[in-house]
Amino acid sequence: MLITVTRSGGFTGHQKLRALDTAGRADAAALEALAQRAVAPAADGFHYRITVDDEVLDLRDPALTDAQRALIRTVLDEGA
Repeated sequence: MLITVTRSGGFTGHQKLRALDTAGRADAAALEALAQRAVAPAADGFHYRITVDDEVLDLRDPALTDAQRALIRTVLDEGA
């Protein structure tokens, strides 16, 4: 299994991309199970994509901040 993580933002705006292939690793089964749990959607959760100008953020309920919840609620209730 190939697992890729991209981190961006922060003070310098630096992007870090790393990939890990689990093939041949002693901990492959544990890493693969962890990856499956990490990407599995919540049983009744929604997925959101927030776009602000050219910034895109993909989110999954229930892991939303209060600000994200408020913005989503306002746009879904009042947006065109």
